[in-house]
Amino acid sequence: MKFGVVVFPGSNCDADCFHAVQAATNEPVEYIWHKTDNLEGFDCIILPGGFSYGDYLRVGAIARFSPVMDAVINFAKGGGLVLGICNGFQVLLEAGLLPGAMRRNDNLQFICEDTFLKVENNGTPFTALCQENQVLKVPVAHGDGNYYCGEETLKELQQNNQVVFRYSDSTGEVTPKTNPNGSIDSIAGICNKEGNVLGMMPHPERCAEELLGNADGEIMFKSILATWQRRVR
Repeated sequence: MKFGVVVFPGSNCDADCFHAVQAATNEPVEYIWHKTDNLEGFDCIILPGGFSYGDYLRVGAIARFSPVMDAVINFAKGGGLVLGICNGFQVLLEAGLLPGAMRRNDNLQFICEDTFLKVENNGTPFTALCQENQVLKVPVAHGDGNYYCGEETLKELQQNNQVVFRYSDSTGEVTPKTNPNGSIDSIAGICNKEGNVLGMMPHPERCAEELLGNADGEIMFKSILATWQRRVR
């Protein structure tokens, strides 16, 4: 399996994702410069966190028009796996690969802390090895992570089981107190209807090795590999 990590001007978690993929899967991974328009040969594309183009205009708004994003859109439409983390999630929203938008955190402050995520859908390629309702400890680091969508879109997300992660406590209980940024329905991550595109605000690459004090994020990269292996058998 071959992974690709997109690098935009302002990306700052690209090296983290690169290392996490290698450590968790031992599979080939390459950086993909934002001006690249050909993703042939890749099986999974990761849009990492950071501040693409300095987050000018609106988070992810400029990165969406990088040449690589047309290729990512076509890659996703063809069934390729796409994971957007933090700023990568914001870019996926701007590109229309996922519904909704991001607003400033409700406390108007940058948040950098560990959160607990309840796995609401373990039937995606990114959560295939997770148990139903499993709780993962994954850090967040963002100022614009307040996910929002209209009532009709939220209803569709819920009905189609597209809400993959919700902010919770360590036992999996979801309450307003466990929501760090004000996201509607405590949403921390969603997927498209087909399940091959996932956007999430927390950073699994920052908790993918015991050396970091927490390896809960490792399961996501291993899930991607396990899904791909099942496909090619």
